[in-house]
Amino acid sequence: MTDNIYSPNHYQQGELETWDAIIGLDLGYLEGNVVKYLSRYKHKEDPLGDLYKAKAYVEKLIELQIAEIADVVSGK
Repeated sequence: MTDNIYSPNHYQQGELETWDAIIGLDLGYLEGNVVKYLSRYKHKEDPLGDLYKAKAYVEKLIELQIAEIADVVSGK
């Protein structure tokens, strides 16, 4: 029987569970969500939905990096 809370099928496709990879890589919230959505999109009914979610998190990371670079350049 599948455990849809702790071990859903869409996270059981590789050698380790997605949350173990996120923790092992010491990723933050935004990075972790990118990994989460990319690791499961092929196994979901709406694969494009998960790809768009991953894209949204990557875009937020880019926005934050641009702001951080701007702060460094401006001396903040």
